[in-house]
Amino acid sequence: MKNLNKFVVGFGAAAAVNAASAATSGPDFTQLTGAIDMSTTSAAVLAVAALVIGVTLAVSGAKVIIRMVKGI
Repeated sequence: MKNLNKFVVGFGAAAAVNAASAATSGPDFTQLTGAIDMSTTSAAVLAVAALVIGVTLAVSGAKVIIRMVKGI
């Protein structure tokens, strides 16, 4: 029983030290975020945005031309 008490006290102290160090440093995600290349992702997002703007301009231009033709 004496050994069990020493084990519980030692385990509790180790857990308290570990919790204190974890609370100050926080998790480290550099291995996960370092593997992502954002240059290709941002290029893809900008390409999709340019496509949407191009389609919107084409539709607006077609509407203006249709209004001009109807007005004749």
